[in-house]
Amino acid sequence: MKTTEIANRLIELCNKGKFETAQKELFAADAISVEPYATPDFAKETQGLQAIFEKGKKFDSMVEEYHSTKCSTPLVTENSFAITMTMDVTMKNKGRMKFSELCVYEIKEGKIAAERFFM
Repeated sequence: MKTTEIANRLIELCNKGKFETAQKELFAADAISVEPYATPDFAKETQGLQAIFEKGKKFDSMVEEYHSTKCSTPLVTENSFAITMTMDVTMKNKGRMKFSELCVYEIKEGKIAAERFFM
């Protein structure tokens, strides 16, 4: 799969809230996920697809309701792309909030090898 195809498919699935489907389909087994900073709930870096699934499940457990997810048009180079992702969610015990991230993806051998988030 070419980088542009991967980017467009990721956006399609994320806009539908199908994050785990996107990971299963598009991520390498040894992919890494890097958050902007470590928190009590999340490590700064998560290694391996199984650990990334668990991180997603942990985030889902903190969300009371997803209202919307919107990804921008990708900015694509040969082996990487970047998008902005805006989420409108109601967090358990924290109320409704909207936040945006810059998401940068690195492609190797037709799969997402790394994702990095910036706030």
